This record gives sequence, C-alpha cells and structure tokens, in this order.
Amino acid sequence: MSATAIGVTGIIALFALVFLHVPLAFGMIVVGIVAFAVQTSWGPALTFLANEPSQVLGSMDLAAVPLFLMMGAFVNVSGFSKDLYTAAAALLGHRRGGLSYATIGGSAAFGAICGSSPATVATFTRVALPEMLARNYSPSFSGATIAAGGALKALIPPSLSMILYCVVARTYIFDVFIAAVIPALITIAANIIAITLVVRWNPAIAPVLQEVSRAEKLTALWRAAPAILLIGVIFVGLYSGIFTVSEAASVAAVVSFVFALMRRTITPDNFARGLRDTALTAGMIYFVLIGSSVFTYFISLAKIPEQLIEMLGHVNLPPLGIIALMLAAYLVLGAIFDELAAMVVTLPFALPIIVHFGYDPVWWAIINVIIVELGLVIPPIGLVILILHAMRPDIPLHRLYKSIVPFIVADLFVLALLTLFPQLALWLPTLLKG
Repeated sequence: MSATAIGVTGIIALFALVFLHVPLAFGMIVVGIVAFAVQTSWGPALTFLANEPSQVLGSMDLAAVPLFLMMGAFVNVSGFSKDLYTAAAALLGHRRGGLSYATIGGSAAFGAICGSSPATVATFTRVALPEMLARNYSPSFSGATIAAGGALKALIPPSLSMILYCVVARTYIFDVFIAAVIPALITIAANIIAITLVVRWNPAIAPVLQEVSRAEKLTALWRAAPAILLIGVIFVGLYSGIFTVSEAASVAAVVSFVFALMRRTITPDNFARGLRDTALTAGMIYFVLIGSSVFTYFISLAKIPEQLIEMLGHVNLPPLGIIALMLAAYLVLGAIFDELAAMVVTLPFALPIIVHFGYDPVWWAIINVIIVELGLVIPPIGLVILILHAMRPDIPLHRLYKSIVPFIVADLFVLALLTLFPQLALWLPTLLKG
C-alpha cells in the first residue's frame, strides 16, 4: 500500500473506533502505532510507547492543566459561583432579562477561575437556575442562558482548550491568551445582545424585577470580593508578565485553597474528592495528548497534510473560501463528536493548511476555541445542554435546543466576524510585542 492509502485507511479506522465508543486516546495510539509500523517497522513504532508519554508528562506547558483544575475544585468548594452570581443579579436584576445578563456575566467571571465549561454549567444550574425559576423566568430560556454562559468558559483565559491547542500546535500559550481578550469581549457582547432581542420579542419569559437597595448591592459586592480578587490575581499576574502561565496556575491554586480555608468550606471529604477529580481529568487530558502525539507522527509520515494542501490548491476557491469550507466541516464534526476530540484529531491536517495560506496559528487557535464553544451547545449532542438536562430532566431537551438557537446565531456571527477580520484577534498580541 502507498503512504497515502495507509494514511486514509488509518483515518477511517480511527473514526470507526470512535463510533464504536473506543476511547479516543486509545484509538489514536493504536492506529498511530500500527500505521507507522506498516510504513516502517515495529521497532521504531513501539518506541512511541516510551518516548511520547515521557515527553508529554514532562511538558512544562501542561503543568498548568492540573493546577488550573485544582483551582477550579477549590473554587467550587468556596462558593464563589454563588457570590459572583448574587453580585451580578443585584446590579442587573431590575432590568428585563437582568438575571440572564447576570448569568452570562457571572459565568464569564466564574469561567476565569474554574477549570471547565461542564463544571461551570453544573455549578450555575444549581446556583442560578432556582433563582431564575423562582422569579418566573422561562425554564427553557433560563437553561439555555446557563448553557451559553458555561460554553463561554472555552474562550475565557485561562482556558484548557487554549492550552491543549498550544501544546498540540506548539504555539506560545501567552500569545493565545492575549489574543482571546477581544474575541471574548465581543462574544460576551453578542450573547447579551441575543438576550436583549429575545426578551424584547417575548417579554413574558423574563419578567422585570424590583431593584434592590444600594446597601444590598454593596453587601453582594463585598461578599464577591474574594472571587474578584482571585480573578484579578490571575489576569494582572498573567498580562503584566509577573507570572508565567504555570506560575499563575500555581498561585491561583494556592490562593483559592487559602480562601476555602478562610471560609471554612473545605472538609477532608471534599478536599479528597477535589484532588481525585483533578487527577482523573488531568490524566484523561494527558492520555489524549499522548495519543495525539503518536497519531501526528503517523499523519506526517503518510504526508496527509501535504496531499490536502496540493488538493486544495486545485480547488477554484480563494483562501477565504477554503477557510469557510473548513469551518463548515468543523461545525459538522463538533455536532457529532466531542468538541476537544474534533480539535485534537484534526489539528495535524488543518494547521499546515492554515499556515500554507498565510494565516496565523494564533488566530486559528481563537477560531478553534470558538468552534469548541459552539460544539458545546449545537444539537444533536451539545455536551453542556445534556449536562443541564441530566440535572434538570423536568426541562424538555427539545425546548432547551430551541432556546439555545439565538446564542448559536450570536456565536456564528462572532465566528464570521473573526474570520473576515483576523486582526480582531491579532491586534492585541501585535501591540504588546511592538
């Protein structure tokens, strides 16, 4: 068999294993080693089982992952999510749709100090949803707002999606964090506009509430001060250059642990559970990256990226048209596969094409993260929608999918905007380097 035929067969085999519910990491390792051995010999192929785990486990960039996950565990114990939401609700709750604005704002803030989008959604389903339902907000609209707010986490630094992209693509993490600032603000604004339009179209789903007193607002802000301080420590330390990403993760984990101790919310049980959950999630991420590394070697040897570039060169489309086709393919994959799996598997093919057409890998990181965000809410899977429905089965799944549509449209608008104007993502990193 030719190298191309082996490459195509290997890719088909990987997708078949995924459809058979074989864990992605295991599938990539098996396909990568077997396909590499077919092209060379079993000796070099089997050395991957020793070399790749040691390289991934020894990566300093990846050291931030378990530390940020640990920070998220301590933050959950501390009750910061409720404090942030209460403060946002006190400031915005008297406006029509105000609790929805508070949910988006609180999710974005909590996302900066939490390890994952699913954790953010699960937390706000417990914290925000009862408050919204008690004030006669539509259940499906409330759930969709929480799902959209949770998906925002993917675009709020420090984002695990960004860190994984940078490790696989060998891109500087700090550049991607800087590049995400403006797109994140645009995405938050787009979600707020979506809420505004929806509640004006159907005011009954979000009643106007009575404004709380100034004293209550100040009390809520004071209660949320530790969470705001933790966010400030992360962002100021990162963007001022005081901390590297790993150092920022270390400081954030320690500070969140200290706050949990000061609030006396941490117990031996939830401490052990937090460490166990952190280890399980970090182990899964490391395993996926080991599989991705092995799979990338096989893809490179089969010259699949070069073949794709040559094939696309014969397509009578401008580079922007090629990008549009790739984004459409990503949206389809994101609606079928786990969003991080789609990113990790396709990056070895996609990134060489992006670089070939003169686009910046940092810009593509932001585009990939927005695709991840969309994959979290797009039917028929929409991981965060499924999590919310599992926690609140009384809210019909089809109503959640229907209510999430305005937020999907908002994210698609942001995706189109950043595709047409890459400088929206690249301007800030370029400015700081200059």
